[in-house]
Amino acid sequence: MKTMMMKSILRKVVVTNITAALLLGSSLTYAQVDNSRKLVFKDSSFQPSTTNYDANQLQSSYSSWGIHPYNSASINLLNAWKTFKKKRDVVVAVVDTGIDPQHPFLRENLYVKNGSVSESNFGMDFSKNKANATTPTDSHGHGTHVSGIIKSIFPEVKIMALKYYNPQASGLDNLNSTIEALRYAVDNNVDIINYSGGGPEASSEELKILKEAERKGILVIAAAGNEESNIDETKKAYFPASYGLTNIVSVTAHDEDLKILSSSNYGVKSVDIFAPGYRIKSTLQNGRAGYLTGTSQATAFVTGVAALIKSQNPELSTEKIKEIIRQSAKKEPSMVGKCITGGRLDAYAALTLAGQSGSNRQLANKAEAVEPQKEGKIIYRLTN
Repeated sequence: MKTMMMKSILRKVVVTNITAALLLGSSLTYAQVDNSRKLVFKDSSFQPSTTNYDANQLQSSYSSWGIHPYNSASINLLNAWKTFKKKRDVVVAVVDTGIDPQHPFLRENLYVKNGSVSESNFGMDFSKNKANATTPTDSHGHGTHVSGIIKSIFPEVKIMALKYYNPQASGLDNLNSTIEALRYAVDNNVDIINYSGGGPEASSEELKILKEAERKGILVIAAAGNEESNIDETKKAYFPASYGLTNIVSVTAHDEDLKILSSSNYGVKSVDIFAPGYRIKSTLQNGRAGYLTGTSQATAFVTGVAALIKSQNPELSTEKIKEIIRQSAKKEPSMVGKCITGGRLDAYAALTLAGQSGSNRQLANKAEAVEPQKEGKIIYRLTN
């Protein structure tokens, strides 16, 4: 088979510019930042029914409207928590910009393959000119933000932080680092890979590793991208979301009005599902919280739900979990013709369907409120 051609095209992290509104430990609420948003500020009168986790976490300093129990555009997480029954731990590899190991919301969720978690051992750093291979410190914020979303959905998730990104490195170096990180995740048999990067050119090495993940039954949740494009069109394909492997779930983003973000890619054949992606509050480096917008954020929501399913139903195959996520999507008129399911992530419906499924059946920022639509992109790697 002829090796894939790789042109000199820039790959990008599929998020908006990192200059987010930061909460810096203050008592600032959503209403103070953007009083036009609905039902996303903390309600002290909230009295939830019994759940497996503290339902107040759904309105914590690090949570977003995407999981808020009173927001009709959320992923319906409260009801999912009411029925969820953990059977085993789930390890999610977050291939990204690293993590803040001291963040109060994340430090108990860190997972390492060798040794114990410590200040000198909290993940793996594959970035160019790294200082220490086992300290993937996040100086950018994106990886910490994505990890916070995943943890907000599955509080007991195990996060394997795998850093590839160095802002001073060349695009090609960052690509090579990404491939190393993916290989490490696959070699160590993680359950799920959260992959929030990509671009318009395929990489034969990347595809090879993701096919190995497919063979091993490792689920890959990939962002559909922020190119404002229909990635069904061959010339507008976005990888890895467009590889078409059975273990890849491609995710695009919607806002609180259930509309696709103006920047988000779509495709009725190439994109599986919508998830929240507009002005998502989550963790940032140095113990902070802040807002980011993009399909990277949407991807993390799907990863969190997939981790819940895997934990509750460990016997289910990767293909089965992918089908459950698709079949349980909540249909929305605004999403028809934009993705395969024509709908958005519903955690409760997914957990319910997973519980009904048998193991023998086979069934992808600039977030300042005053500039809500002004979105930037950061160069993330170069393929050639």
